[in-house]
Parts: sequence; C-alpha cells; structure tokens
Amino acid sequence: MTPHFLRRLLPHGLRVLAAPLLLTGALLAPAVSVAQLSAPARGDYIVAVVNQELVTYSDVMRRLQAIEQDAARSGARLPAREQLLNDVVNALIDDRAQLSHARDTGLRVDEAELDRAAANVAAQNQLTLPQFRERLAAEGLDYARFRNNLRDQILLQRVREREVQGRIRVTEAEIDDYLAEQRNQRAGAQEYDIAQLLVAVPEGASDAVVAERRARAEALLARARAGEDFAALARAHSEGANREEGGRLGMRPASRLPELFLTAVEPLKAGEVAPALVRSGAGFHVLKLLDRRGGSADTITQTRSRHILLRLSPQLTAETALRRLAEYKRRVEQGEAGFAQLAREFSEDGSAAQGGDLGWASPGQFVPEFERVMTDLPTGRISEPFLSRFGAHLMQVTDRRQAQVDPREQRELARNALRERKYEETYEEWAREIRERAFIDIRIQPQL
Repeated sequence: MTPHFLRRLLPHGLRVLAAPLLLTGALLAPAVSVAQLSAPARGDYIVAVVNQELVTYSDVMRRLQAIEQDAARSGARLPAREQLLNDVVNALIDDRAQLSHARDTGLRVDEAELDRAAANVAAQNQLTLPQFRERLAAEGLDYARFRNNLRDQILLQRVREREVQGRIRVTEAEIDDYLAEQRNQRAGAQEYDIAQLLVAVPEGASDAVVAERRARAEALLARARAGEDFAALARAHSEGANREEGGRLGMRPASRLPELFLTAVEPLKAGEVAPALVRSGAGFHVLKLLDRRGGSADTITQTRSRHILLRLSPQLTAETALRRLAEYKRRVEQGEAGFAQLAREFSEDGSAAQGGDLGWASPGQFVPEFERVMTDLPTGRISEPFLSRFGAHLMQVTDRRQAQVDPREQRELARNALRERKYEETYEEWAREIRERAFIDIRIQPQL
C-alpha cells in the first residue's frame, strides 16, 4: 500500500505503490542502502532499469527533495530516511512501469499538445515561453529534458484514467444501498422545532387514573386540532417543564429527540398538530410541529463555486503553487484584483474563460479533497490554497441552494460517488499488476 505521506504530498496522478523492489523473476532485490543513496553524487547514473525506462540518481533526489519540502511546509511527519528513500525509489519504479505500459498500448502525446502544455507551465511562472526557456538554461536545466518529463506526466495521467476507470464497476444493488444510507444520513441531519402539551401520568397509577388522564389529553388534543392557540393551551394545561414557553422544545436535531416524537411529527407539515396522542413513560403528549430544517430524501444542497487551478510540474512545486495562490488571495481581499480576473489570467482549468465559475454542483460531483473544502467554506469566503489530485487550488463559494433531485439524477450521483470510493483500491490493484509484469533490474552502485 502507498505510504500515507506519499498520499498526502503527491497529487493523485503521482500516487504509486511502495511494494518491495523486485528483480526479474521472483527474487527480491537487495535492500536500498541509505548510505548508498545519501552518498555524494559523482555525476548522474542509473539506479534501476524498468523495461526500457530508466530511474536515475537525479530522479530520486528530485523526488525526495520535493517530498521533504512539502512536508516542511505542511508539517507532515515523514518516516525514517531509510524508509523514505526506499519508498521514493519504489514510487519511481512504478512510474516507469506504467509509462512503459502506456507506450506499449499506443498512447502518445503529439508535439502540438506538448507545446501547449509547456506554454501553460511558462504562464504559471508568469513568463513567455522564450523567457521560460532562458530561465531553465540559467538554472542549468535542459529544455528537451523538461519536455520529456512533461510528456511522461501527461502519459501517466492518461493511462491511469483510461485503465483504472475502466476497471471500476458499480452494481445497481450498491447504488440502492448507497441511496438508503444517504436518506438515513439526511434524516438524521434534520432538525425539528416541536411544541408539546403533557398530561402527566404518575408512576404506578391505577387504570382509572390512567383513563382519566387519557380523557383529559384527548380533550386537549381535540381543542388544539380545532385551531385553538397551542401555546396558550400549553401554558394553561401542560405539566411539562417547558409550559411557560408554550410547550416549545426549541429547534433540535433528530438525534436529540425521542423516537416516539420523531415518528409522530415526521409526516406533518409545519404548523400541524399530530392526529393522535403519544404515550411515553411520562404520560400523554399532544405534539405540534412548528418548523423543520434540513434535507429530505429528494432534496440536496447544491453549491456554486469558482476556483483557480495551478497544475504541478517539475518546474512548479506544490510549495511554489500554494505560495502563488496565497498571493492571489491577498490581492483579491485587498481589492487589487477580482477573483474572476485572476482566474481568467492564470487558471489552468477549462473554467478559466468563465472566471473560474464551476456552475451549480451537487454532492459527489467533485473529487473528495475538493468537495471537503467547498462544503466547509462559507458563502462569499475565499479558501486557503489547497491541493487536490489535479494540482493546487484557490476557491470561492459564491452561492448555495436547496434543489429537487429526480430519481435518475440521484442514481447517477450515487454511481459517481461509489466510483470515487473504489478508485484508490482499484488503482493500487492495477499498479501492482503492471509492476509484476515489468522487467525490473535494480542497479545500485557503491557510491550512489
């Protein structure tokens, strides 16, 4: 399984397995030595060959440094350095095995597409493409190698989307179970404002006393259902602790109400009195539903938001992207620029032309790491910069509404949510198979 630190610090397209390093056949390779990987580099050289792909010392160190920088920024705890180095090598081996598989199955990135992607990376750095090439050269980085790395990233994303998504199956029975679970959750999240009129029955009361109290309660129920002021009746006749408040219990979540009360008021509309008495250990209750809040089985909360997306690359680390988005947030909050303006100028999402507007979204429509931020963010507020599998985001929630959902849409939303739940497990199974089929030759030199 992927170490937790890699899951947190790498975008989804870079999530990889950390299975033991394998030689060709079933033999385990020698353990990766901390001393070997930590030794000063004498140029660059090969750590592993995966089919026709190479893992080099510089690849290992770049990935290691990126993880350590992100961990320092986020406060994440990393494993011991020996384990960390081993995990990084394994991650790179998985990348190369998947790249080899992508090429073998005919996936390609044409030059025009690569040009557009390179221009996007340059724009992220607020440079023209010629200026970006000059910057790379000044830092000793080869532009051809940059393009090759970019091509590899695009191939990895495509092969994972194609093959992992194609393996995920969601049955109709699973959708039924999911919808039932959601209905129960929404019901539990509802809040009820109930008023009660209590006619108490003493403990151990005789049948005659119980009958007399029931008759009194029935008479009060009839008066309430005939339209008399419920609060006045409660103040005059209720024996409950809240009689001075007209019997009002106040707005409470379903989890804090007796099941007997919930059963009685669930079918009611606001303002209606329950048609029958409710008997509890305390006595006979006349109940009125004053109001209710929360979703029902056929309503959902939809959110409208906009965002700025910066895609991560070897030239744009998570730390740099988050710092840049924090500057965008400052500019918006201080009135130096509009959110939509910055989205049109810098966002790498298809929504950029619309100022980053994502339209109305239902629960389960976005990936969990994005939706968690959206759900918690108050309307009108701008989030702190955050990461998802697609890159770094800055988000603003612009509106919310309650919407009716027809049964067909409910099932489609459920299907999407279940596919997302299954993605991680399916990805790891697929990645393990690709690795097991690959020719892997570990070459660790003494002075690595």
